[in-house]
Amino acid sequence: MTETVLSSPGKEVVIGFDRPFVVIGERINPTGRKKLAAEIAAGDFSTVESDAVAQVAAGAHVLDVNAGVPTADEARLMTDMVKIVQGLVDVPLCIDSSMVPALEAGLAAYDGKALVNSVTGEEESLESVLPLIKKHGAAVVAICNDKSGISEDPDVRFEVARKIRNRALDHDIPADDVVVDPLVMPVGAVGNAGRAVLSLVRRVREELELNTICGASNVSFGLPDRQGLNAAFLAMLIGAGMTSAIVNPLHVEVMTGITGAEVLSGLDHRCKRWMKRCRALQQNQAA
Repeated sequence: MTETVLSSPGKEVVIGFDRPFVVIGERINPTGRKKLAAEIAAGDFSTVESDAVAQVAAGAHVLDVNAGVPTADEARLMTDMVKIVQGLVDVPLCIDSSMVPALEAGLAAYDGKALVNSVTGEEESLESVLPLIKKHGAAVVAICNDKSGISEDPDVRFEVARKIRNRALDHDIPADDVVVDPLVMPVGAVGNAGRAVLSLVRRVREELELNTICGASNVSFGLPDRQGLNAAFLAMLIGAGMTSAIVNPLHVEVMTGITGAEVLSGLDHRCKRWMKRCRALQQNQAA
């Protein structure tokens, strides 16, 4: 049974086929958030702190931490942000950067077993990121693209996933610690984007026996009622066997879609989490 174990000093989260779906909070990321980027660049982490606490309260099991502020010292910022977030909440972190020095700094500052976002099928990425994963005993997100870019052919993306899995094994990284991102494209631009990802999730689960993850909100880019579409897509992904996703847990519709899909996929024993969520929502509405 494939299980990807992540940990903080006081909590363990397991991504697995028969486990609850793992929600990774996306909000600690300055990409596309000019105000947050300016705050972080100025050394003001107040929004980072409030977003960390709010996401865990809303049901996030893991928090993504991205320090990618243009022209800033990303490695230093990543170190500061990892320490700040770990000082506030006791959930595992996903250290998110395209810059190897920032990943290295985040892993050095982190207390526990982190998820690293990410490694691609490009040789430079494989040979720079995988040794870090092995050194720090982390898990890694395997992005299904390489030097040729993102293929619209699901078969090509599947082979990239297989390649990354095999190269991880070459570095003595357990297959359980490789979580595949099949790459979600905007369905408004690529009509079969949703269907391609659903197909990939099934193949990765059945043939490679690996856990999966995605940035689910990419699917709705440019379309109206994005949260409704994201919630529907997440329910379909869970039905196809996806085991985790990077989402905004503050969107009630999205979290309801996830917990509802868990019930219908048999992942919520006796519907306990669904009933707990319904009670909490009713109490909040009453308040």
